[in-house]
Amino acid sequence: MTKQGFNPYLPSWEYIPDAEPYVFNDRVYVYGSHDRFNGHAFCLNDYVCWSAPVDNLADWTYEGVIYQKSDDPLNVKENMCLYAPDITVGPDGKYYLYYVLDKVPVVSVAVCDTPAGKFQFYGYVHYQDGTRLGEREGDQPQFDPGVLTEGDRTYLYTGFCAKGDKSRKGAMATVLGSDMLTIIEEPVFVMPSEPYSAGSGFEGHEFFEAPSIRKKGDTYYLIYSSIVMHELCYATSKYPTHGFTYQGVIVSNNDMHIDHYKPADMPMFYGGNNHGSIVQIGDDWYIFYHRQTNGTHYSRQGCLEKITFNEDGTIDQVEMTSCGPNGKPLAGRGAYPAYIACNLFCNETEMYTGTYGAWMDGRFPKITQDGKDGDEEAGYIANMRDGATAGFKYFDCHDIQRIGIKVRGYCNGHFEVKTAWDGEVLATIPVAFTNVWTDYSASISIPNGVQALYFTYKGGGNASLASFTLE
Repeated sequence: MTKQGFNPYLPSWEYIPDAEPYVFNDRVYVYGSHDRFNGHAFCLNDYVCWSAPVDNLADWTYEGVIYQKSDDPLNVKENMCLYAPDITVGPDGKYYLYYVLDKVPVVSVAVCDTPAGKFQFYGYVHYQDGTRLGEREGDQPQFDPGVLTEGDRTYLYTGFCAKGDKSRKGAMATVLGSDMLTIIEEPVFVMPSEPYSAGSGFEGHEFFEAPSIRKKGDTYYLIYSSIVMHELCYATSKYPTHGFTYQGVIVSNNDMHIDHYKPADMPMFYGGNNHGSIVQIGDDWYIFYHRQTNGTHYSRQGCLEKITFNEDGTIDQVEMTSCGPNGKPLAGRGAYPAYIACNLFCNETEMYTGTYGAWMDGRFPKITQDGKDGDEEAGYIANMRDGATAGFKYFDCHDIQRIGIKVRGYCNGHFEVKTAWDGEVLATIPVAFTNVWTDYSASISIPNGVQALYFTYKGGGNASLASFTLE
């Protein structure tokens, strides 16, 4: 396989959603929750960390377990999960990890001298009288902490607001002192939940969860997951605790709203919850987000795309691609794994607009792997039935004369190869039943230049697709 960077940017057997990316000492570190392959719930594993040099986003290093579920005094029995965390550098130069357990309304904090060492429990965010944030009468439950430290002040953003829930008013900002725990300015609402959004400018994209804060120049960017779930939106302000204005969608994990290669309301991947943030790496900015795999919401994988700021500071929505960390089209030659598909859909594409996973069952294609959680097994696309399509974007193609695929399964049909999801068929590759991975190929003439590639299965049974090769 090629060693160029592609999405997902971590190995295909790793499941790190809710990514918070940061650059420390010329390396990019990614902190997130940790899903389990074939898991039955969100965030079942301990926190781990991965990092890469700023000049090579294809070279990720596993930093190991940085925090265990049982490290929190409230969770010594490990009956709660570690939900999405965030990290900041305190005024003392130490690294502070903020997180929430799945059954309590408070924010926990751990600390470490290095960005990816073993974090130690430090304490709980609390008012000056010692009452923990989230437990005082009238407090909103805390969820999905995002943090930004400026001088001796740390801004903490939290919240979870389901559509129609009038008990939750929106995303909150709380200011902490230099000890990284004590509240010096009490919570204020900085963006509304759906029941309280009338006249706010957030209508249709109200706050749901996943607040993440970044600063570019003199502007604060608050990235969040809206009630639509599959999209990461953002709001901006010149102030950290008020004045946020809705600006738009940065990325959707089923490419909704984008209309330059398909209808705007046509989903091109499984739509589900989303969580991530933006980061500057060298001269470029990226959005980190996640996608759903394995026919479930509970095995999510991280992806990233390069973004561009307009002169007025706004960000245009970017499409999901296979080549995100590469920063440009992949080489149009060699072998590529099928799990890098950025489009995956079938004849019943309208089902993909659901947000609760009713469509994630045996009728639909899915990215998965063999083995059990922790096994370093390569991913592949399973259950491609008649009409199922896998799309890959983009490749810089020149003089391609042959295309190959690696397939297994109880199938009897063929794969059609196109450069657009509804485009002309450029090659037909017959496949038949095999219980082992088998190579098939056909001649093809792909137009020179940057192209997408789409593989549609036609026939009986179902096929699994492991990889494809351009020659």
